[in-house]
Amino acid sequence: MSREARLQVALDFMNLHRALAVAREAVDGGADILEVGTPLLKAEGAEAVRRLRAAFPDHVIVADTKTNDAGRLEMEIAAKAGANVATVMGLASPSTIEECVECGRNYGIDVEVDLMEVADPEAVAAKAEEWGAAYVSVHCPIDEQMRGGDPFERLRRVRRRVGIRVAVAGGINSETAPVAVSSGADVVIVGGAITKAEDARAATHRIKEAMRTGVAAETDLFKRVRGDDVRRALDQVSTPNVSDALHRSGELAGILPIVPGVRAVGPAVTVRTYPGDWAKPVEAIDHAKPGDVIVVDAGGVPPAVWGELATESCLQAKIAGVVIDGAIRDVDSIRKLSFPAFARHVTPTAWEPKGFGEIGVPVRVGGRVVAPGDWIVADDSGVVVVPRQKAGETANRALDVLERENRLREEIRRASTLSRVMELLRWEKK
Repeated sequence: MSREARLQVALDFMNLHRALAVAREAVDGGADILEVGTPLLKAEGAEAVRRLRAAFPDHVIVADTKTNDAGRLEMEIAAKAGANVATVMGLASPSTIEECVECGRNYGIDVEVDLMEVADPEAVAAKAEEWGAAYVSVHCPIDEQMRGGDPFERLRRVRRRVGIRVAVAGGINSETAPVAVSSGADVVIVGGAITKAEDARAATHRIKEAMRTGVAAETDLFKRVRGDDVRRALDQVSTPNVSDALHRSGELAGILPIVPGVRAVGPAVTVRTYPGDWAKPVEAIDHAKPGDVIVVDAGGVPPAVWGELATESCLQAKIAGVVIDGAIRDVDSIRKLSFPAFARHVTPTAWEPKGFGEIGVPVRVGGRVVAPGDWIVADDSGVVVVPRQKAGETANRALDVLERENRLREEIRRASTLSRVMELLRWEKK
């Protein structure tokens, strides 16, 4: 690379002690700039800036104030707490941005204009340069990242328009950091790929090397999916991860695993049938595609609508699993086949294949409506359904839950407990 870009670590935590621990690891890994992220500022106030400044006197400290009003006062607070840089939103009024810049000159703090969600980022960046801002930042917000967005095209347009320093943020990891540099970033802002890593030092080093060499370093985590990648993402996460991503919802209540240790992920092929009538569930196998999950509404009661021979048929058709709000039988044989089967009841008794019911219609299973094409994730903890319209976003949010838990697990293993790491007593709702 012809230009040496700097790495900024966004410390978006609720708890200062966790932020400080990650900051130490990141600095050891080569981080150039430490950012007191907006969540940390809101949770801990200017004290977070003071503590970072005291711990890292030679590093640039950014206070991500995201100022929208009261520009003079917020820049003064950030400067007096020890920040070198503070941010103002490009969506703020011109008077607020100019006031931030003037205050920055007075107190010796650089002002960065955040272009997040502005309609014309190039024009606002040019005005920021004219007003005397030291930086502009091209920022893809986290909720947009969850829907597959990235900041790089906007970054290239802004870079062509201004001569001041340009920072970029938005789900950047060891694979995309070289893209950020080649697209014109002077500062590459990385959050989760470092702060959620089990070893933040190693993660920082990998990203710095990728920035320096221009060679992407492959990663399984810290990247967001689109379209056809939904299955890959959902394959990586657990049903608790998905439930958390859905704001603690999505469970098909009372539907439990029949075969321990196996999981099913795939779009739903839905079936409504009469209890004990196994015709439509079996016929659905011929309607399903490889990788689909058959979801059966059998009224939540016995007799059985599924057994060994239906399971053998699924193996031939490469069906990913079956979920039954009703009863299943032949469970000893199904367990030997290691087929992902989930049901409310087990019974030896079936009924006749009368053919009552329908295939490919919305059904109610475990108290929730499952529509054809909704995504099913099932494992030893149970079954959850993800509406097909939100599949990509939910998969990304579930990955985010998994990544955060990986970091928490590592912090607990360093001789602590979940309550202490999360400071639960402090954050209990009053």
